[in-house]
Amino acid sequence: MLPPCRRLPSVVVCSGRSPEAGIARDVTEFVAGIGLRPVAPERPRLRVTYHDACSMQHGQRVTRPPRDLLRAAGFEVVDVPEKHFCCGSAGTYNLLQPATAETLGRRKAGHIDSTAPDVVAAGNIGCLTQLRRHVGAPMAHTAELLDWATGGPLPPALAGVTLTSRPAPQSEEAPAAATAPAPNDDAGFW
Repeated sequence: MLPPCRRLPSVVVCSGRSPEAGIARDVTEFVAGIGLRPVAPERPRLRVTYHDACSMQHGQRVTRPPRDLLRAAGFEVVDVPEKHFCCGSAGTYNLLQPATAETLGRRKAGHIDSTAPDVVAAGNIGCLTQLRRHVGAPMAHTAELLDWATGGPLPPALAGVTLTSRPAPQSEEAPAAATAPAPNDDAGFW
């Protein structure tokens, strides 16, 4: 009999730690592994502010693939100041602790809005749902933007939005460094 990892489809990654370790992968890890071929040059170059979901950046430790793929697709990628902070969704936290979630959501939205995005991308439906309540820019899942860049349909969040192309940078800018939380900041543990 084959161990559990040997019976799973090849898209599943297994490690020596346990049969379950490595099974869950973000779609951007998978796409980064097979490569991305943008085919929609007529698409405007947009500024995408990327929000790291807590589950991805702290749990899965996935931070580079989404940004690298969005850049490869022709988007200008901007990091959120205090990107290490939770948006307030935290799975079901926005349902179980709505007052705290509201405070965190407004704080995160202020930082996102300060980047003047054309669109905000995230890889977590909970974060997208939470941030839509507070952010002024359209929100889209990272996979929707990558699909659009490779010839797929316009993400629904961008329908009816006037899209203006931004000039290409002289050289690709380095990602902004995360701002450290202020001492005694109650939200610093997020």
